[in-house]
Amino acid sequence: MISLLSILSARCQTLSLNDFGIRPDTYENVTPVIQKIIEETVRSKQTKLVFAKGRYDFWPDGAIRAPYFVSNTSTEEEDSSKVKTIGMLFKNAKNLTIEGNGSLFVFHGKMTTIVLDHCENVKLQNIKVDFERPTMSEMRYVSGTGKGVNLEIHPDAKYNINDGKLVFYGEGWKTTHFHAVAYDTTLKTMRYADWKVFNSSKATEIRRNLVHFDTPESFQPVYGNILTVRDIIRDQVGMFILESKNITLEDVGMHYMHGLGIVSQYTENITMRRVSCAPRPETKRVISSSADFMHFSGCRGKVSIENSRFEGAHDDPVNVHGTNLRIVGKPASNRLKLRFMHGQSYGFNAFFPGDTVAFVHAASMLRFAPGIVRSVERLSDREVTVTFKSDVPADLEPDDCVENMSWTPEVLIRGNYFTRTNTRGILLTTPRKAIIENNTFFRTGMSAVLIEADAEGWYESGPVRDVTIRNNEFIDCAYQGGPGNAVIAIHPSNRVADVKKPVHFNIRIENNTFKVFDYPVLYVKSTQGIRFENNSVVRTNTLPAKSDNKKMFYFNGCSEVQISGTKLIGDVLGKNIKMENMPKTNVKVTGGDLIIE
Repeated sequence: MISLLSILSARCQTLSLNDFGIRPDTYENVTPVIQKIIEETVRSKQTKLVFAKGRYDFWPDGAIRAPYFVSNTSTEEEDSSKVKTIGMLFKNAKNLTIEGNGSLFVFHGKMTTIVLDHCENVKLQNIKVDFERPTMSEMRYVSGTGKGVNLEIHPDAKYNINDGKLVFYGEGWKTTHFHAVAYDTTLKTMRYADWKVFNSSKATEIRRNLVHFDTPESFQPVYGNILTVRDIIRDQVGMFILESKNITLEDVGMHYMHGLGIVSQYTENITMRRVSCAPRPETKRVISSSADFMHFSGCRGKVSIENSRFEGAHDDPVNVHGTNLRIVGKPASNRLKLRFMHGQSYGFNAFFPGDTVAFVHAASMLRFAPGIVRSVERLSDREVTVTFKSDVPADLEPDDCVENMSWTPEVLIRGNYFTRTNTRGILLTTPRKAIIENNTFFRTGMSAVLIEADAEGWYESGPVRDVTIRNNEFIDCAYQGGPGNAVIAIHPSNRVADVKKPVHFNIRIENNTFKVFDYPVLYVKSTQGIRFENNSVVRTNTLPAKSDNKKMFYFNGCSEVQISGTKLIGDVLGKNIKMENMPKTNVKVTGGDLIIE
């Protein structure tokens, strides 16, 4: 390989891997040499790194291994080291474009594909990412009798049968914590499945990739459907963007991601444009991530997700949130000891000097006072001491939390397609302006859009103040869960829904089309200012109506609710509005032939 020094002395601004003797389609491990090129590219302040079109293979051998605390990934017991095996690490890169020219990056084993650590003005474009052996496995029900079932295992899913038990394995790993979701190939739905029936049934290989299980006669699967299986431990992630600024992914395909997807953590200004989180068609897989596709934790500036596709996740395609830390001590009048509470989120920098915070009553989820951070002292992976510029409020209550308001983003989610997930489409909690428009949500298992505010479960902050959901198409969503099985759900974690103490404010749902097979459309709790205007509700019949919630609209502890211009098309179910903990006068209805109970 030509020396880096000779190349860098002869060129500037743009580097091509061809110049270093790196050729695609060799199937050789390029990890260590490309990492050296990346480091020199960053050090010499090049502005473009170019890959010739083709396939590049990345193996763990020679990869950088470094510890990173990543939000929403793993507990101390699940993954105590936090060490990530990184295919390409960009650290302190600035003003750099990585041009893939349509190349396919194939990863092996368990790896975090790309890390952007403290980068600024970095763009990844025209890149496809996949794994030779995904850490998830797929198998199709093909036949069966009263004596058991036969499953055709996808060729990518390597396996053995040991003592009558099926064991999935890969390049340097095997599955030990099974979690299964079944994909209905006819209805295009995904539902949780119970792996225990297979774990307790003897497995016998009929031929390679065809396995018989001695399942009980009572077990009656739908033949043709696909069982997707993963290990629950999130020890790596698809891509990690940490404490960076002005990051863009454009024309990028993330065709498989292990553990969690693209995680952006305390990063300012992120643009995702034409990003395909879906299997490559030629692989004939149905799953492309073992958890969320895009996860934004404690980001700020603007998060934009446009014209992208989300297909085949075991969890939420998009999740935007902050992190509430619980107050566990008060060493001084202006100091608090804070603790990360959820098992899978801890250890990262949650506060910085100069940040504005909100003190939050956990019971009501109300932000009741502000504060400004003077300094932060790390006590352990779980606890920090934060010193504020002024005394903290005197009326703090047990279990109250602190939320970082400086690290909250404006959000635009536009022109995307969401499908093939057993959970939600979008989870969103930010106090800044958020727009969800011109998207299609096709049969998300739970609510297509869920807005929470949480200081007791995941501790994902916080109350919203300005959300617009418009010009979207929702098709047969929430068939297996979500608050009230509603297509759109607003569900903060406050313990008492008090109409005088709203959590969320100003949510507008306008000009959308709801194609529904069941009763529920909208579920709202503890919100002031809901406008449901000029939406169409259309009855579909592909999925059976079976929800216990036979209400089209449900409001609990809400005020200033306006429903107008609703068009009911077909034999729409329900047509009713249910209210609790609020006077009926808090809801104003104009048109739509709706009934207030």
